[in-house]
Amino acid sequence: MIRRPVDSGSPDRFYTLIGGRSSTATKGFDLATVITAHGEPLPGMPSEHVRILRMCRRPVAVLELASRLALPVGVLRVLLADLLSAQRITAHAPTTAAELLPPSDMLRKVLRALHNL
Repeated sequence: MIRRPVDSGSPDRFYTLIGGRSSTATKGFDLATVITAHGEPLPGMPSEHVRILRMCRRPVAVLELASRLALPVGVLRVLLADLLSAQRITAHAPTTAAELLPPSDMLRKVLRALHNL
């Protein structure tokens, strides 16, 4: 048997890190979702969870977090779902352009008013 050196980015490490899970029961995290930690890490918490909580003392986007931690986004999403279910983080979904627009009935009223001028 040939032993290979442990590579911090190896697929085996990631598989072990998330216990073989590839999806979670919670809704997926968008790359622009902003994560904020609640409180300090607890004793006995996995080191990756500790790192995430420390980095998220201030709001951080999922994509930026994945980059800083050098983790694949899929792996990070599973770890974030663990922390979310333990109520250690809050996830704020990004606002879409459609949510920023006024209601369509209001736009129709404005258009009618402009036509009546």
